[in-house]
Amino acid sequence: MVKEQPQVYEPMTLAQLGVLLTGAVDSLRWRLVAEFLEEYGWEPGESRSRLLVDEPISTGDEHWDVFLAALAEHVAARDGRDGPTWAGSRSLRRFWFPFNGRAARVDAVVNAPASFRRRGVFVARQELEVA
Repeated sequence: MVKEQPQVYEPMTLAQLGVLLTGAVDSLRWRLVAEFLEEYGWEPGESRSRLLVDEPISTGDEHWDVFLAALAEHVAARDGRDGPTWAGSRSLRRFWFPFNGRAARVDAVVNAPASFRRRGVFVARQELEVA
């Protein structure tokens, strides 16, 4: 009889998040982003940077590719670190408002974190908060 080895928990990396976002519908994408942020938040500060170091492959959607770069820089900045080098070159030519209602657009213009604003992605800070 062969004993199975217990599985060891590994938090999701940003590169793994990019793979999961590929081809997914937006509602699932937002749940996956929330899951990444939750797992990232539980990791000890000294090990968080390893979750951001590998560049995600393209999701097939430029908006989400740029979102991942902004997210990487945003969470790194919250930890007092620079974002990963791969994230620096990603930005949009036209602004993107993932939540496109009138009130959501105004809120995003006022409250989008800098790493998102400078890339043309307007998402309010509270949309990135995980309970």
